[in-house]
Amino acid sequence: MRRNDSDVDVTVVRDEINIPFVETTYENDIAVIELSRFGEPTNELWDKTVNELLAKKAQGRLKGIVLDMRGNPGGYLDGAIHVATEFLPARELIVKQEYADREPEKYFAKRDGKLQNIPMVILLNQGSASASEIVAGALRDHKKAKIVGENSFGKGTVQQALDLKDNAGIHVTISKWILPGGSWIQETGIKPDVEVKLDIKDGNTMRREDDAQLDKAIELLKSSVSNALYAPVYL
Repeated sequence: MRRNDSDVDVTVVRDEINIPFVETTYENDIAVIELSRFGEPTNELWDKTVNELLAKKAQGRLKGIVLDMRGNPGGYLDGAIHVATEFLPARELIVKQEYADREPEKYFAKRDGKLQNIPMVILLNQGSASASEIVAGALRDHKKAKIVGENSFGKGTVQQALDLKDNAGIHVTISKWILPGGSWIQETGIKPDVEVKLDIKDGNTMRREDDAQLDKAIELLKSSVSNALYAPVYL
């Protein structure tokens, strides 16, 4: 390669880059959970995260949760149901799948969620699609979370993968999914409650100090916690 008008030899080693599906950091007593995909290991990693959060809560060191699903392209429906369940009472509707040739299927919270009473904000952007939109839309419709960021992608259909001859394949749309409030977000996406755009120069990697969306989410959580502490008590 060439750098500063000089040739530089660089050794490049090919390797597999493993991006964690679920990763948690903390901003004081606010947990920031980055959920990057709903894949095969998501449920197991999510359960470990929940146990960690419950331990923090028992110690009085958890006041709010930011669920960061920016850039999450989706994945397994089962993963979306598993994650959304943790913030809802048992049997609350999470999503409905509608078909052209048979009765719709409804998916409900599997049990009482362990995190349902913790203030929460969800981060979305244009890269948030499919399963991430199901989680965000369900929690928004049940008034369990505010959404901050930018309009999501808008994928409201379900595909089935079919194998063809000669190692070919095709994805066929078999249904559309509807949020608990009745909306179908195909091509329209989910509009945030608080729109915040990022001002990142082309080619630059976002640094924490540039993340105005996360700043706003934390600000909303701190305000929510403060209002709860000083809410009037009627006897």
